[in-house]
Amino acid sequence: MQALIEMLAGLIALLAAAALSQFGVDMNAPRKSDREIQRVQDCGDAKPAAVVHVTAPPSC
Repeated sequence: MQALIEMLAGLIALLAAAALSQFGVDMNAPRKSDREIQRVQDCGDAKPAAVVHVTAPPSC
């Protein structure tokens, strides 16, 4: 009797999954990660695009 109940529950779950998939519902959708990883460039070797020369006033 228990096997019959489990078989019927499995059949109902299969039919429900087939019906929901017609509407685009995916029961096994992949999880989105909590963190966002971004790659950055190391610009230690590059020369600056603009150079600003600042001279102190003679009153200093």
